[in-house]
Amino acid sequence: MILPQPSALSFSAGRPLPRDANAPDGGDGDGGNLGALPEWDLSDLYSAPDDPRISADMDWLETACTRFAADYQGRLAELDADAMLECIRAYEAIQNRAGRLMSYAGLRYYQNTVDAERARFMQNLQERITEFTTPLVFFSLEINRIDDDRLEALLAGNADLARYRPVFENLRRMKPYQLSDELEKFIHDLSAVGASAWNKLFDETIAALTFTVEGETLNLEATLNLFTDHDRGRREAAAHALAGVLGENIRLFARVHNTLAKEKAIEDQWRGFETPQTSRHLSNQVEPEVVEALRNAVVAAYPRLSHRYYALKARWLGLDRLQIWDRNAPLPLERPRTIPWEEAREIVMGAYGDFDPRMAEIAAPFFERGWIDAPVKPGKAPGAFAHPTITDAHPYIMLNYLGKPRDVMTLAHELGHGVHQVLAAPQGELLSSTPLTLAETASVFGEMLTFRKLLAEAETPAEKKTLLAGKVEDMINTVVRQIAFYDFECKLHEARAKGELTPDDINALWMSVQAESLGPAFEFMEGYETYWAYVPHFVHSPFYVYAYAFGDGLVNALYAEYESGAEGFQDRYFAMLAAGGAKHHTELLAPFGLDATDPAFWNKGLSMIEGLIGELESMEE
Repeated sequence: MILPQPSALSFSAGRPLPRDANAPDGGDGDGGNLGALPEWDLSDLYSAPDDPRISADMDWLETACTRFAADYQGRLAELDADAMLECIRAYEAIQNRAGRLMSYAGLRYYQNTVDAERARFMQNLQERITEFTTPLVFFSLEINRIDDDRLEALLAGNADLARYRPVFENLRRMKPYQLSDELEKFIHDLSAVGASAWNKLFDETIAALTFTVEGETLNLEATLNLFTDHDRGRREAAAHALAGVLGENIRLFARVHNTLAKEKAIEDQWRGFETPQTSRHLSNQVEPEVVEALRNAVVAAYPRLSHRYYALKARWLGLDRLQIWDRNAPLPLERPRTIPWEEAREIVMGAYGDFDPRMAEIAAPFFERGWIDAPVKPGKAPGAFAHPTITDAHPYIMLNYLGKPRDVMTLAHELGHGVHQVLAAPQGELLSSTPLTLAETASVFGEMLTFRKLLAEAETPAEKKTLLAGKVEDMINTVVRQIAFYDFECKLHEARAKGELTPDDINALWMSVQAESLGPAFEFMEGYETYWAYVPHFVHSPFYVYAYAFGDGLVNALYAEYESGAEGFQDRYFAMLAAGGAKHHTELLAPFGLDATDPAFWNKGLSMIEGLIGELESMEE
């Protein structure tokens, strides 16, 4: 997922979503028999909040922004190719320094979101950086005022400058929607106390919630973890505890969503965006019709995928109807198992190494140099993410590891993000970041490699069935569930455009997509209608969620190509990841013979899920 940060920072999070209704398994963080769990060493960024380098870098940033505006404002259209290249590189250096500062503040904050000092440190840094970078607002506005022929001549006349063509193209996609210089500066200045502030309120509220389950007080992670417990009574108790606490806080969560949706609608209207989704499609560099084709293909497949699988699962569990606390329940034949950290590492690194030793070599430092924060701790942000930081440092991965088999897949997923980010880093600050639709490619591929390795090593039919069922559930969570979430967001923003929404209004929108996507095998308990409230993607990154389905479908097609024994696949795969954001998805997929603009493309990926469900059905005979 992408958690917005100032100065174009991003937190790429692969696993708050597919695990149980948008958060991974969680727990109490005592480690148990998991072994020693790694924690971040942030000293590669800064040694401490009072590190003298922070004040020095802030001083440098303030001076650099002032100098950049003095040197280039009002002059971009006059620059020759060499001067334009120098300008771009100066802008990139500013992005790098601001990125280092906010990466440190953000990562430190997510380790303990209820620590007031950490929150204050990040907020103060964000406000000052926003102030420093306000003079830079002119940059994209003036770039978009340069005549097309003039810009093309500059790019054609300097090979080093031409490397930044995608940067110019992405900026110019926003040309029809940009506002006056003064309005753009106003929006930039307001960002620190607008959506960003509501995001913090959401994060801090979620992190502070506690849930009482059978007399035990748990945080969100631990409560969600119980949804995969073998004891159905504990699963039910967790479901009711979650619903109860969310219900008690539902007015606050409704206020957050109402405010953010209205703020977005106001800016969208001023910019002239055709739909609430337009800005996301532009940032994803994906055509609206491609997303619509994906969405329609998945919705049409609900009966063949989720409806069919959950009917099968109800039979396995001996139930006429499933309750929501049964959705992620383990199979009756599945042995409860806790996987120590070192074993999880060996599983994932083995799968990566079997694919290509280079992949394991890139992944190794994450385990060895404090690039992973794995324990569940009080106040720590829920979920999981991989944050690329800046291109002359390295990514950091956050997990909430409790030793569940699915936690191993989360590790594989986030490590895929990390490998992708390391490979793309040489592209530099302005070209390394991939659009969301491609950001999930390496993460989902890493999961697929790990799953296939475990499946090949399964020793009994029961173990194979358990693995297959787990993978199908993950794919349903990644594809079906995320498209249902996308539909919920579309309905939410459409309804908000007509006026303020009550909690009951939002609850009804949530239930309308849940019933359609999960199907007739389910009954829905009273209180489930509030479960939208803890989904971070709706708050942090509107319409992010379809990127998961995009990534899963893309990876299914890629993996089919790999399984076919296509010559040179690994080299082409690494080249695709190393391109970062320097190429459009059509260019990246062409070497594999794939085309995401073809509506039939998505049915290929969905057919793989159908095939796995069919394999499970055949095991019943």
